Amino acid sequence: MFNQTMQHLGEERSVIRELFEYGNQRKQQIGADNVFDFSIGNPSVPTPDFVQAEIKRLVDTMPPEVLHGYTSAAGAPEVRRAVSDYIQSTFGVPMSANHVYMTCGAAASLTITISALCEEGDEFIVIAPFFPEYRVFVEGAGGTLIVVPSDAHFHLDFEALKAAIGKHTKAVILNSPNNPTGAVLTAEELKQLGALLDQKSLEKGEPIFLIADEPYRELTYGAEVPCPMNFYHETIVCYSFSKSLSLAGERIGYIALSPFCCRADDLFAAVAGAGRKLGYVCAPALFQRVCAASLGKVSDVEEYRKNRDLLYEALTSYGYECVPPEGAFYLFVKALEEDAVAFSERAKKHELLLVPSDSFGVKGYVRISYCVSRSVIERSLPAFLALYREYR
Repeated sequence: MFNQTMQHLGEERSVIRELFEYGNQRKQQIGADNVFDFSIGNPSVPTPDFVQAEIKRLVDTMPPEVLHGYTSAAGAPEVRRAVSDYIQSTFGVPMSANHVYMTCGAAASLTITISALCEEGDEFIVIAPFFPEYRVFVEGAGGTLIVVPSDAHFHLDFEALKAAIGKHTKAVILNSPNNPTGAVLTAEELKQLGALLDQKSLEKGEPIFLIADEPYRELTYGAEVPCPMNFYHETIVCYSFSKSLSLAGERIGYIALSPFCCRADDLFAAVAGAGRKLGYVCAPALFQRVCAASLGKVSDVEEYRKNRDLLYEALTSYGYECVPPEGAFYLFVKALEEDAVAFSERAKKHELLLVPSDSFGVKGYVRISYCVSRSVIERSLPAFLALYREYR
């Protein structure tokens, strides 16, 4: 009677969302101050004042029928042009507005892009650990997800990647800064990756695409985030303003095709067609314009740095093993037993909500989202210490 795959996805939420909902229930039962919810990447830093001011300016000055009406399916022309101009001036890529598609956030960008590319038998490579919804997006488009391990420092393992790329590979999905590790890929890594993909594309006889998932691009702590378009022609950038401007609930982002992509105009037509099929046309008109005026700006990253340092220094002083994050707002922590799910369940007894790493494609870790208020971290530290002492 129903599509069984869709029913299953609706009944069984992601591990992250399950923990988030569990946390909401616990907060109602015992009070929000007694629950330490590190489950979801919901920005805690306030939306910047310049964003609020731009919203007010647009509401006060723009005719309602324009402000709240439909834009073109791919986005308002002036917004697409602003995005392409920003990419060109910032990264030196000769972008065209005709290759920018405005979307309802990163999830829409990814699902549109994957659907635009995917043909029968196609494989999409992800690097573990990876955002779990990649599997839903790829399999939902009819593709096969191929998981390739990272190296010991959670950067690219080129031998493993080289072995995984084959005649059915359609694209490699990269996420830098990475969720959940905070790792940032270097220019040298991207250069080496571009050379590998060029070689493998030549062997295959058609392009292998690079999908760069970049919702955390601006959230770094001194690390440079190179633009993948400068290292590989067949690059598609999927961007979101959710994290950089603390606009997660507004669902706004874009897809940008490298101007060097093979048959870029045809590829953009496929992107537009996928957006049409999925119903992702005409992204929110008000926030298209808000974000066009906010390109290159970012929320107060220093607040995330303070949270990172406080949590990292406290946990490592207790004895936890943590991956030092170069970007994003997650701390990847070695579980105190082999079974990360069991460790996460035990943490719940201390009202600590930590996401086990199994669904990220690796075992033995938990992800802590430190994009929470400072007080949550400060109040959680005795619970982390008590949990550690239980094991040690």
